[in-house]
Amino acid sequence: MAIDTRPIRSSSPGPSGPARRPAPQREPGDDRGRPSRSLVVALLLACATLMVVDEAGGDGSPVAAIRAGVGEVVGPVQAGVATVVRPVAGIPGAFRTNDQLRQQVEDLEADVAEKDALLAKAGYDDNRLAALDGLRALAGDIGYALVPARMIAIGPAQSFSSTITIDAGSDSGLHPDMTVVAAQGLVGRITSVTSHTATVLLIVDDTSNVGGRIGDNMEIGFVKGKGALGTDDRLEMELADRNVVPKVGQEVLTRGSEGGAPYVAGVPIGTVGKVYESVRETSYRAVIVPAVDFTALDLVGVVVPSGTYDHRVIEVDGSMHP
Repeated sequence: MAIDTRPIRSSSPGPSGPARRPAPQREPGDDRGRPSRSLVVALLLACATLMVVDEAGGDGSPVAAIRAGVGEVVGPVQAGVATVVRPVAGIPGAFRTNDQLRQQVEDLEADVAEKDALLAKAGYDDNRLAALDGLRALAGDIGYALVPARMIAIGPAQSFSSTITIDAGSDSGLHPDMTVVAAQGLVGRITSVTSHTATVLLIVDDTSNVGGRIGDNMEIGFVKGKGALGTDDRLEMELADRNVVPKVGQEVLTRGSEGGAPYVAGVPIGTVGKVYESVRETSYRAVIVPAVDFTALDLVGVVVPSGTYDHRVIEVDGSMHP
């Protein structure tokens, strides 16, 4: 009888806990759980064979029926999956598209705002350009050079005089008793200057008295201001010959002062708007509508001798110094 010499296993755990079974070790070359090489090779050969048969068979390939059957089954499934997945997959693109559209809208709004600003300013620029062109034409009409200047202030009402300040002075060759014009006609005369500014007394001031002449009959008289801006009857003319009756619509121009100061000859003052008869004085009084709108003055010109050195001088031929 054989004696069992194997050691007896203890059923009670030792001080270090239950005994652990050693992990089974895979023997070298043990390929359990993997497909065998022969199976992989067979599948590859089968796939290659099907591809060759399908390509060689063309439209009459024996595999075509199988491919069509698989397509009939798988096609609807693929379409359904695409219908469900497409909106989800397109969410990032939608966010990117919305950001781009938002940026485009902001760019368009900025562009429209810029064009609106340019359009609003276009009228102002057109008026200034027209005023400069008018001064060039007037320089040729009256035969005098002009220093262009802009009105920068209007006299306060407390001064009880109708004056403006322009942005040219003695540095531009200006001095008192110089004629000031606008593109439409006579504005006034300079009364005082600084190095960079000049004060101009307007012909509508009640202290103004300008020698005038009716253009079509050369009758002379005096044009006086009424001391008001923006109202009717701002100028009146009394003719030297009291028997002459002015006619509505006749143009009145400056007669000219000795030496051209303070007024040169031939500058439009205005037109006859109304005629009144003075029974007591047996004479006629003409109301003159000014050629210049004194409430909208901007660019004016100061009459200077031709050849005056100033970078802004408009010569008689309309040219300007560079």
